[in-house]
Amino acid sequence: MLSDQTCVVTGGSRGIGRGIAEELGRHGASVAVNYRSSDAEAREAVAQIESEGGEAIAVQGDVADYDQVEAMCEEVRDAFGSVDVLVNNAGITIDKTFENMTREDWDRVIKVNLGGVFNCTHCLFDDIKAAEEGRLINISSVVGQQGNYGQANYATTKSGLFGFTRTIALELASTGSTANCVAPGFVKTDMLEEVPERVQQKILDRIPLNRFATVDDIAGIVRFVASEDSSYMTGQILAANGGMEW
Repeated sequence: MLSDQTCVVTGGSRGIGRGIAEELGRHGASVAVNYRSSDAEAREAVAQIESEGGEAIAVQGDVADYDQVEAMCEEVRDAFGSVDVLVNNAGITIDKTFENMTREDWDRVIKVNLGGVFNCTHCLFDDIKAAEEGRLINISSVVGQQGNYGQANYATTKSGLFGFTRTIALELASTGSTANCVAPGFVKTDMLEEVPERVQQKILDRIPLNRFATVDDIAGIVRFVASEDSSYMTGQILAANGGMEW
């Protein structure tokens, strides 16, 4: 489904990002697995993709640093040529109630979660625009739709992706390329495992499907959005949250 497509997945060494990278590779894409500091994990993801007959490279770069993103993009082009699909997945959390949040806590999350999306999209915008069916896919969160106690900075960045996605979709539309946003609910990752069990149960009680998402649940949706099957869908927010209302 994704043969001859070059895909960049930011934050692709762990969790949802790694699942997405491996899923795209499994379906024929050449995948650049971006990471900031998780070198070993990124190379494990590359090895997994290659073991299933795919093609991948690990590319280091802090998405919050424009110069590093430019260098990363050149490395990908040198390896695979022009980029067709960008998955903006990289993000961080610094969770505190708003009254205890410092300006530094706020700025750091904004710089990575929104600034990083700007940097990567800006550096690859011409590639996506020129592609036969380019794809910009932003990974948001149900937290961006509902808000979440102690996550004012994170929720702001994730809801900000909605307006960004819709605007870029309009600016790409005349070229046939698309921009969409996937907003996962709570996913079984290392991050969720760090949440106390009693809090996990409270979250689970709010999910009509009565389970947390798996990484594969989200990766499959991203793979569909990256494929030609989604060519008439743009500017959309795909909520994958088990039926949680917002």
